[in-house]
Amino acid sequence: MKRILLPFCLAALGFTGHAADPAPAPAATPSATPAATPHQVPPPTVADLAYGSHPKQVMDMLRFDRFTIGWAIQYRFTSDAVAEGHWPPVEWPLRDAARALQLVRSKAAEWNIDKKRIGATGGSAGACSSLWLAFHDDMAEPNSSDPIAHESTRLWCAAVNAPQTTLDPQQMKEWTPNSNYGGHAFGFVADPKQKLTAFAAFLAGREKVLPWIKEYSPYEHVSSDDPPIYMLFKAPPALGQDQQDPTHTANFGVKLQEHCKEKGVPCELVYPGAPDVKHATTEAFLIETLKK
Repeated sequence: MKRILLPFCLAALGFTGHAADPAPAPAATPSATPAATPHQVPPPTVADLAYGSHPKQVMDMLRFDRFTIGWAIQYRFTSDAVAEGHWPPVEWPLRDAARALQLVRSKAAEWNIDKKRIGATGGSAGACSSLWLAFHDDMAEPNSSDPIAHESTRLWCAAVNAPQTTLDPQQMKEWTPNSNYGGHAFGFVADPKQKLTAFAAFLAGREKVLPWIKEYSPYEHVSSDDPPIYMLFKAPPALGQDQQDPTHTANFGVKLQEHCKEKGVPCELVYPGAPDVKHATTEAFLIETLKK
């Protein structure tokens, strides 16, 4: 299998003093790589560990140093959900993120990690998934016959790159007038006969899918008991103005940070020229926060 690092990952803190190496799976390549820099990814210690029955529901386990373990998560796409007639399509990648986290927690004793101190990171869609997990109420099912489902889906922190912080087309349009992203997440497609883009169809049909938006948009779930988050963007914000890359604009970050401050949730927002920057990278934020 060709291996790529998909944009959703988990990171956990090993117990102080010793973090035991897990027994590698048959396809695994044991890692002798020293501590990785932010741009170095060690080979997997365990490869293609399944957390579900779909071929894409697998993860690689990576050891970065004595105390830090990460998991690169593959997940089902919205297109996979559409192909199998599942609605809304966005449910699959988000629920896969939650399930992968639960599997990691279920193996905390085996992998000698602190199951409470698990953070998420990712870029773009993976960033959206990370924030959704950070803000969503616990989805653990203590009465389930599946022991993995008993595990918590709450995070210790999240540090993300260029997230979509809302999946509400009305908010997107208000924040960034040339927004054009998100319709596919709820099954909307372009209609050439009506001269409608997928986003225009999404905006026009918003009321019909509002319950789904409220369930799957990260912004909707922010509450005072949520963990600290960090967001990094490549360009400064310009609220109410068209953006060169409206899908990854820092406007998303500004509005979420405002919302987090209202709820009392620690939220660091970083972009060129941003004030009050404490951590230059997502890695720096994760390492410091996981150790607190």
